[in-house]
Amino acid sequence: MIRLTVLWTYGAQNEVAMNNKQIASTGGFRFVTRNKVRAISPGAATRSPYGLQIIENCVTCPHREARLFCNLSPAPLHRLAEITSSATYPKGASLFVEGQQARGVFILCAGHVKLSTSSADGRTLILRIAEPGDLLGLPATISGRPYEVTADVIEPTQANFISREDFLNFLREYGEVAVRVAQELSDSYQSALAEMRTIGLSRSAREKLARFVLDWSAQHPSENGAVKFNLTLTHEEIAQMIGASRETVTRLFADFKRKSVLQIKGASVTITDKRGLEQLLQEV
Repeated sequence: MIRLTVLWTYGAQNEVAMNNKQIASTGGFRFVTRNKVRAISPGAATRSPYGLQIIENCVTCPHREARLFCNLSPAPLHRLAEITSSATYPKGASLFVEGQQARGVFILCAGHVKLSTSSADGRTLILRIAEPGDLLGLPATISGRPYEVTADVIEPTQANFISREDFLNFLREYGEVAVRVAQELSDSYQSALAEMRTIGLSRSAREKLARFVLDWSAQHPSENGAVKFNLTLTHEEIAQMIGASRETVTRLFADFKRKSVLQIKGASVTITDKRGLEQLLQEV
């Protein structure tokens, strides 16, 4: 049963409406009409307006066993299906914004979401790109503090929302779920340390960009010595991830192409000389 409709907005002052009959309205908040977000009702498999193959139910999800939080035993899994509300989001939508009071968690079913933090003078650092199976907004939901990051959709996405009250009750009811949440928090901690190590200890922007490309391609197989993958981030977003300027990223990509370590055609990237790219990590 759908218990909640999730709305998205653009801009720095987004809000998530927790009641489909009453929408929070404060200051300069601007809400997009309901037909921009598709709430998903249980039923036969469907395809969304954004081209996504919709996952109708947690119980029947074909990816459940491969995802840490979702791979639950029958009792908590059925309870999870009861308390989630699913919706699809287009590129550019925001699930929540930094500083917003935590209302609950989002389980990312399909698509990718960038998690970022911003300074008072407008500088932005992208902390990581969330992948299907990730829980977004978890630390803030548990602690009751405001969301510590902004979650922006970078491609058509499906996400399941669970209100904070339902989620905390879910943890109290099932110890198995609490353990999975602890594992999620541990993974997030390790990921944050890895990002800090890359940004803080890398000796140059060249090294950071080479490491970024290698990390992004890690889940893709090699074919005839080449690794091909899609990179949906802009040069500006990549710069925000590695702590560099957009101009530096553009210049370094051009340099990588001249060195024949990779090829770029639109969003398609091919690493043609992985060993050569790895050697850039050793350069001073």
